[in-house]
Amino acid sequence: QVYSSDFTTRKKVDRSPVTDADEAAERLILARLGKLTPAIPIVAEESMAQGNAPDVSAGIFWLVDPLDGTREFVSRNGEFTVNIALVEHGQPIVGIVHIPALARLYVASGPGEVFLYADRGGSRRIAARRPDRDGLIVVASRSHRDAETDAYLAKLKVKDFTAAGSSLKFCRLAEGSADLYPRFGRTMEWDTAAGHAVLAAA
Repeated sequence: QVYSSDFTTRKKVDRSPVTDADEAAERLILARLGKLTPAIPIVAEESMAQGNAPDVSAGIFWLVDPLDGTREFVSRNGEFTVNIALVEHGQPIVGIVHIPALARLYVASGPGEVFLYADRGGSRRIAARRPDRDGLIVVASRSHRDAETDAYLAKLKVKDFTAAGSSLKFCRLAEGSADLYPRFGRTMEWDTAAGHAVLAAA
């Protein structure tokens, strides 16, 4: 609803962008997860920005980024995701990455247990691949490409490069359409945990 409207973008204290979609999606996800697993605390990006940090000392918690790739959302290129991970003792053991604009959903629940659900296309198991001998297909950030990334890639045999936003990059590796995603800049665990689970399972 927000994506197709004339929405506005605001800045949080850390200067990162936020929209009504980030906040509305988080409210919905928190409510649903709260009903599904009331005993498991939820760490969510927008709640944390407001100073609401739950007790995760039991070692298991949900980690939520309700809208990863706000810059992609704002530019309306479709490459934003919803990231939900279940973290246990520091490791993401379940990962859900949803790409609303592309009607794709990646779900992982352990080694080899990772599926892609596509709009009207059913589901299929996915797996990462071994790189081809003639070079790597690299996927890198559309919004955070930097000189350190370029210097790193210059040392490798790269045959193709594609840019993508948000945790979609992890999913490209997991489904075998890319081989490498370099990232040297700052990131947050809610940006990476769900994609980590998907890729590890693949």
